[in-house]
Amino acid sequence: MHYESNSWVWEGVYYYPHLFGGLMLTAALLGLSTSYFTGLGVPHLPFLWSDLGIFPKKKNGKKRIRVYMDGCFDLMHYGHANALRQAKALGDELVVGVVSDEEIVANKGPPVLSMEERLALVSGLKWVDEVITNAPYEITEKFMDTLFNEHNIDYIIHGDDPCLLPDGTDAYALAKRAGRYKQIKRTEGVSSTDIVGRILSSVRVPEVSQDHNGSLCGEPHKESQSKGPHVSQFLPTSRRIVQFSNGKGPAPNARVVYIDGAFDLFHAGHVEILKSARQLGDFLLVGVHTDQIVSEHRGNPHPIMHLHERSLSVLACRYVDEVIIGAPWEVTTDMITTFNISLVVHGTVAESNPLLTGENDPYKVPKSMGIFRLLESPKNITTSSVAQRIMANHEAYLKRNAKKAESEKKYYAQKKYVSGD
Repeated sequence: MHYESNSWVWEGVYYYPHLFGGLMLTAALLGLSTSYFTGLGVPHLPFLWSDLGIFPKKKNGKKRIRVYMDGCFDLMHYGHANALRQAKALGDELVVGVVSDEEIVANKGPPVLSMEERLALVSGLKWVDEVITNAPYEITEKFMDTLFNEHNIDYIIHGDDPCLLPDGTDAYALAKRAGRYKQIKRTEGVSSTDIVGRILSSVRVPEVSQDHNGSLCGEPHKESQSKGPHVSQFLPTSRRIVQFSNGKGPAPNARVVYIDGAFDLFHAGHVEILKSARQLGDFLLVGVHTDQIVSEHRGNPHPIMHLHERSLSVLACRYVDEVIIGAPWEVTTDMITTFNISLVVHGTVAESNPLLTGENDPYKVPKSMGIFRLLESPKNITTSSVAQRIMANHEAYLKRNAKKAESEKKYYAQKKYVSGD
């Protein structure tokens, strides 16, 4: 046996432990093979040094890398979320700068969402650790020093699409020259410009009005019925869904809370109601209705964002644990059993099509089981009220979109493959 062939080794260890230990350490230091001592279970050299106290143990944990990414984050969409996900992957802690309203007006045109609403959206993303409010649009030397010295930022991150100042210069030129700049891959198929374009092309301005429920009323524009320039170019993949997912199911005895809806043009109202719902249990399951269901119950031009676009926006929210992509309109007994749902909730602020009457109550089953709760919506903002802001100031947004559309057209014409994401 191997043990017997090395019996002299064991005898040496027994009768001369200090001498034998010294010989073994010397052999290790000289780089000699320790294969002969396999039967002894000789520890790996670094561990041996640590145990003998020859060298002090390394401090637990290394320096955490802090990365910074900024943006307007107006009309937050899954492209913004994916950019921040990629940025977080380049470090340990992600600090996000939200550009001020004044800076957006000066460099891009009027923002759709207020600073408060944009902060709620950014803070609600699962990859964001800290937020800096009223960040400048341009990374100036003064602000860069603040990032490096006060916020301990190691790298400044931006996408591979150009970010130009009104004079045509690169907004991140200083960070690049300092060697503290890293680039991520732009998420194809969506942009705030694209979303504004969908809204502008789907509703006639003179006939737009809003009912008491916040629903957008008006005749659809001809472009909304055709495969116009604002049809979604998003190509969903299983990998993207996995990247956004938490990848964990509820614990056996978890209290599962269920909430459903369209979650179109994901906004601050959605973030706040999801936060409130999550506080009622251990696991938040969100049902995102199909495009057909949303269109049937709200009419055209809804939904503005398509099913997979809306699902990714919901998945990116830090309060959401799991999403049913294409949830049914009615919450059935089978659904409740399948997902072990303990509570079904619905917000007090919701949109509906006033032309539809006499429809069945989608929450009849959970109500009969005593597990339904109407949840006070923290904000009055709705998808239609966001769209209304754009339509009310459509001339300014048409002008802004024309300028942005030109730069995006140029980007797509010159774009190259960027590895990673």
